Amino acid sequence: MEQPLLAAFAATAVVLPHQSPEAARAAHVIVDGQAQIVEAFKQREEWIQQHLWVETSFDSDGDGRMDRMHVDVTRPKQTESEGLKVPVIYETSPYFAGTGPDDKSFFWNPEQELGGPPKPRPTMAHVKRPAEPGMIARSETRTWVPRGFAVVHSSSPGTGWSDGCPTVGGDNESLAPKAVIDWLCGRAKGWTAAQGGEPVVAHWSTGKVGMIGTSYNGTLPLAAATTGVEGLEAIVPIAPNTSYYHYYRSHGLVRHPGGYIGEDVDVLYDFIHSGDPARDTWCDQTVREKEMLARMDRVTGDWNEFWAERDYLLDLGPMKAACLMAHGFNDWNVMPEHSARIYLALREKGVPSMAYYHQGGHGGPPPPELVNKWFTKYLLGVDNGIDKGPRAWIVREGAKWDAPTAYEDWPNPAAQNVVLHPLPGGARMGELAFAGVAQTIVETLVDDVSVDGATLAKAAESPARLLYATPVLTQPVHLSGLARATVTLSCDKPATNLSVWLVALPWTEEGRIGENVITRGWADPQNRNSIEKSEPLEPGKPVTVSFDLQPDDQVVPAGKRLAWMVFASDREFTLWPAPGTRLSVDLSGTLLELPIVGGKAALESAIRPTGPPATK
Repeated sequence: MEQPLLAAFAATAVVLPHQSPEAARAAHVIVDGQAQIVEAFKQREEWIQQHLWVETSFDSDGDGRMDRMHVDVTRPKQTESEGLKVPVIYETSPYFAGTGPDDKSFFWNPEQELGGPPKPRPTMAHVKRPAEPGMIARSETRTWVPRGFAVVHSSSPGTGWSDGCPTVGGDNESLAPKAVIDWLCGRAKGWTAAQGGEPVVAHWSTGKVGMIGTSYNGTLPLAAATTGVEGLEAIVPIAPNTSYYHYYRSHGLVRHPGGYIGEDVDVLYDFIHSGDPARDTWCDQTVREKEMLARMDRVTGDWNEFWAERDYLLDLGPMKAACLMAHGFNDWNVMPEHSARIYLALREKGVPSMAYYHQGGHGGPPPPELVNKWFTKYLLGVDNGIDKGPRAWIVREGAKWDAPTAYEDWPNPAAQNVVLHPLPGGARMGELAFAGVAQTIVETLVDDVSVDGATLAKAAESPARLLYATPVLTQPVHLSGLARATVTLSCDKPATNLSVWLVALPWTEEGRIGENVITRGWADPQNRNSIEKSEPLEPGKPVTVSFDLQPDDQVVPAGKRLAWMVFASDREFTLWPAPGTRLSVDLSGTLLELPIVGGKAALESAIRPTGPPATK
């Protein structure tokens, strides 16, 4: 189903009833299912601003008292002058008080032999927090306060003037925003000071809260929602990191986020640690040294309890907040699997959910009208039909970010897995065909991390990769969902990186993002049976590895070839072992599954010759 963004919703104009007898002049105005700017709310100089501390249920910095989170509030004056109660848009972040330097000399050195110890890395100096506490941020205020909402911000534990230690995905990062929401609903205590102080009550709150944010700020709405806290009605996570294992590892492999080669969870800890300097040493020793460095495992990349504690998919049980998820299919920092895995799980769980995906990179919010309808529905209770229309909005190739196409769902319900097999010739370009080889045929590559993936994909021939491609497409092919690779290989060493790219050829120099690389995937053959336990390879003995690539929804145009590249170390993402590891790939046990809209028939039609039949 395809239609313009708002075509599915009927136009309406509504003035919501006053919420108290005293609220004689101010009221929310709804047009086309969206909260509108109201003259009485839009005078910025009249907004009420305050900052305070909310007491939590935890002591994460070991000082013997419950941590308090630093919070700010911006709300319409009518919440005081007229007794108006308003819903809340809430954003929380570890970044508000400042961060460490953008200096990769503090990252781990990626030059590391697989299975060997990493080289030590220097730690950053602690980030200095603002000298005095005050208002924390201004984001979302211009959008929502004129529409009759309050906007709230808070600094995450161990950052700015909030107590605690940063844990990068630990429980305190979920419980901190829960405490703020509890305060907004009258269940937690607020104070005028970091210690002691006078009580502060959110008398102006309706108890209906929506959360929004991008990247780390998009992770924390999901973290809060997994607590099941009453009052959190809706969230809009934009490019959220939903699993720190999936951010720093991939199918048992140490794999870095794109653009941040050598980053790991302890580096991010240093980057955000801007809290109370009196607790710095305790936090460093307890969280960074005893928990992160001791348990994160940069040697094997195996899954363990440390990573399980930082995976929100495992915590979805209590969640009930309606979720509008947003992500870019070409986000190689926080990769699209982070949103897709949560969206699919929420769909199965029956939680109201919607997906907005674009073809760009990191970040990118849904169109304002989509967000407005989401919050208007769930925070103001307006039946605007947002929950009854399409569930997926995809920005098509070349379209503007605010002009997505509507689909029944994602993945596209018409997508079917199509199995393709590599045929001999991968050193140059073998065929990617519907039928594979019947007998064992082995092709080899030699790892060379000094050559980046784009260079390998463009090369007419290379000993460092194998490449297999379909015939030239005579019509567009629509992929939607998860591609899956199965590779049967042997190796002359106990360990190797394994990387695969799906690309569109010929490569377009200076092409738009996503035009060349369709999707990617990485895996550790040592984890072929379990991501929890590495099993060293026996040199020369074949093993089979199967793993998902990053999710996608892309229309590959006519004139291109779908090409599958298999190689070892990916210079942009994996560790950098010394060149020379030899991989032997058995084509008879190797295949690629692609989610094609229309299935095999659609792909067959797209690669069928269009010219007149050949004559003898």
